[in-house]
Amino acid sequence: MTQDLRSVDARSNKFTLTDFLHDSRAVGILLLLCTTASLIITNLPGTGESYNHFWETEIPFLHSIHLPHSILHIINDALMALFFFQVGMEIKRESVVGELSSPSRMILPTAAALFGVIFPAIIFLTATKGTIYQTGWAIPAATDIAFSLGILSLLGKAVPYSIKIFLTALAIIDDLCAILIIAFFYGSRPEFMWLLGVAACVALILLVIKYLRNPLSRILYLSLGVVMWYCMYQSGIHATFAGVILSALLPVNKIPVYEKALLFPVNFLVIPLFALANTSIFINAQAIANLLGELSIGIILGLLIGKPAGISLAIYLMTKMRIVKLKTKPDWMLYIGVGILAGIGFTMSIFVSMLAFDDKTLQDTAKLAVLAASALSMVIGYTWLKIVLNKKTGVNSTV
Repeated sequence: MTQDLRSVDARSNKFTLTDFLHDSRAVGILLLLCTTASLIITNLPGTGESYNHFWETEIPFLHSIHLPHSILHIINDALMALFFFQVGMEIKRESVVGELSSPSRMILPTAAALFGVIFPAIIFLTATKGTIYQTGWAIPAATDIAFSLGILSLLGKAVPYSIKIFLTALAIIDDLCAILIIAFFYGSRPEFMWLLGVAACVALILLVIKYLRNPLSRILYLSLGVVMWYCMYQSGIHATFAGVILSALLPVNKIPVYEKALLFPVNFLVIPLFALANTSIFINAQAIANLLGELSIGIILGLLIGKPAGISLAIYLMTKMRIVKLKTKPDWMLYIGVGILAGIGFTMSIFVSMLAFDDKTLQDTAKLAVLAASALSMVIGYTWLKIVLNKKTGVNSTV
């Protein structure tokens, strides 16, 4: 989902359709448009209730065979498995042959990502101490790759390449942390027999990958992936985790084939559908008042303050203790700006909001707080970095 930093041919300076499809700005803009449209339609007189209920529409025969049976659940439990499959492939590629393929490259963004998960969680738990909201501790822990890299790319060539790589690696590891949190903290009690089914599928997939080298292997790989998803769904662990396991089993040389096949459907169908379905939030006086409550404050402060504070402290400790040796002295203003952009939670944070609470009012309050915090992080992060970069290049700092 991240932007390919080499997508634009520097020699021709032409921006093609392929570049557009790989560009995180395109995904970010589409998500922003879908979210805005969803909020407007939900709050229009006469259409809001119908639009909101549409996503809750149930398909009876799916319920009878124990599958996600509302449109919302189909998107969140089934289609989002493709998103997690895509993210998982990105994590594997970067850890095997990319920017996370050696300890020296991996240690700084890993430490920054971990601190950027822990600090928002601490702030959230402190703000919601003694309340029923504490199950939402992971909501402010995630960074949205598309939006954070999209905003950074708007700043153009003035952004050092090392900073782009750092944010990319940070966002990827952050996603891995979010995936593990969802798998281990936001599922129901695991059903052992269904987990055996997952294990059996993994074993069969490994055999298919090792011994089959024809077109049938791809069909079997994907078919077993669907069966594994079903077993995972029945096991109590969130079904989307099946997408991560499936990507982890995939040989790295096969990743480009699947990434190409999933690029359009995931970035331009699944994620926009997720945004449309999960941001149908009624904004009224009560919803605005809820933004001043403990739940919203915990989320907003976690994303807006916890993310940059945790990331900046990690970089400081890693360099001060000489665990990481950078070629040049850290530009703290740039790293703080990157930390602010990491506070754009959106996709993962909204996803966790749906898992953390059963009550729809709490879900909507959490999602509205995520949107508010993400919007603030976008504006403040962009403005901060624009001023810093303009000062470095001697350009007038007016934004």
